Amino acid sequence: MVLKPTRAGLTRAAKLLRSGGVIAFPTDTVYGLGAAADDEVACRRIFAIKGRPVGLPLILMAAAESQLEGWVHVDSRAEEFIRRFWPGPLTVILHAKGGGTLGVRIPKHEVTLELLRAAGPLMTTSANLHGKEPAMNAGEAAALSGVAAILDGGPAPGGVASSVLDLTGPEPHVLREGAISTAHLLGPPPPRAG
Repeated sequence: MVLKPTRAGLTRAAKLLRSGGVIAFPTDTVYGLGAAADDEVACRRIFAIKGRPVGLPLILMAAAESQLEGWVHVDSRAEEFIRRFWPGPLTVILHAKGGGTLGVRIPKHEVTLELLRAAGPLMTTSANLHGKEPAMNAGEAAALSGVAAILDGGPAPGGVASSVLDLTGPEPHVLREGAISTAHLLGPPPPRAG
């Protein structure tokens, strides 16, 4: 089922997510697969759809920093990166509230943000079979079987996966250079205007 990013389409997508469905949707980088963050069965379904090894973690995507409460510890260092790069193509690895770590991200894509506002935080990954190129549009995402719906927001504008920055150790560590270069991530912040 293909849904348009209208109010009705977003409401339907949110209902499907809340009832355990996995949907494909556009982000600022590539098309993603998402399931309600608090639904373990639906999150496991993502792994089955992708053929993804179970040991590879999913990323928590949220519409606002307030949606991260209860999931991760945001310290002052994380806050600095969040202020500089969110919303945007940066996944930050933080200490999870229940122990362990969790990657979190707020994307810069209005359709995604509307979906996250309607459905709440989602556990996500790129929309593709494991090891293959990520879907860049709804048609490519439709090739995955087991998806409850595809939210068609047009072509994904980025084309490059998010950068992944681990902030759980003593020093920030780039795990994956993506849409934001390592030099830009770890370099000095730009001077403040004013």
